[in-house]
Amino acid sequence: MATSERISAARLALWADLAVLGVAVVWGASYPVAKGALADAPVLLLIFYRFLVTALVMTAIAWRDLAAAPRRDLLAGAVLGGILCAIFLAETSGVALTTATNTALIISLCTIFTPFLEFGLQGRLPPAAVVLGAGLAVAGVALLAGGLTLPGPGDLLVLGAAILRAIMVVSTKRLMEGRALSSAALTAVQAITVTGLTLVLLLTRQGAGGLVVTAGAGFWGAVAFLSLFCTITAFYIQNAAVRRSSPTRVSFLMGTEPLFGFALSWMLLAEAAAPATLIGAGLIVSGTFLGLAAERRR
Repeated sequence: MATSERISAARLALWADLAVLGVAVVWGASYPVAKGALADAPVLLLIFYRFLVTALVMTAIAWRDLAAAPRRDLLAGAVLGGILCAIFLAETSGVALTTATNTALIISLCTIFTPFLEFGLQGRLPPAAVVLGAGLAVAGVALLAGGLTLPGPGDLLVLGAAILRAIMVVSTKRLMEGRALSSAALTAVQAITVTGLTLVLLLTRQGAGGLVVTAGAGFWGAVAFLSLFCTITAFYIQNAAVRRSSPTRVSFLMGTEPLFGFALSWMLLAEAAAPATLIGAGLIVSGTFLGLAAERRR
């Protein structure tokens, strides 16, 4: 490869990393925003309207790609949409039961689960630095959850969402490799799938009346922010990045998310920052960056 081509590739990689880092900032902000919105509407309703807006916007953007896509590509996207729905059911239910700070920190463990899953499917163990990073992150979560005490139901739900996120990242790489479906069309298919599944759940449990929202402008502002920035933009970038990079690298870049989630929860919701929480946050983030350094060397 010529020197100019290497420089161009390095610049593209840098911009891709910065884009994923931007997703981490936005997702860090999503937890306090979702926490506030859940005071006005239940979990299923928030997820439904968040992804309804996303589905409408992304379908309009990617209409031609969707119409030309092979059926098997659309089916693969729908499978990923089903995983995404499970993630949001667990994550949003969890943030309703625990703090936004805890959610942002625990969800970052997906950056640890991802390399074990990715390397495990290849019949190998992750590099030693990644294993050490995992140990640091687990110690941080133990401090966050109160040391040796049992975590609460909300914490466990978010932990389940973190595991599902790791499955999602690895599955996106494997299912979409070599497929013609664009990242915009993939995001649209995922959003349509989540919208359809949550609609079925709402109608089954509450009937048509379950779709009625009595909240004010604050709730709809939260839905707009979560849809336009935390879903449409963020998932498009993540889908594009995973297809052009390794799941481990993308997941470790997303490990900066708790920094922003913690800071914004403290600023917007005035959630307490106990010393153990600060130490736990430091351990999780340190483990994340250690793993990222190992992935860069690989």
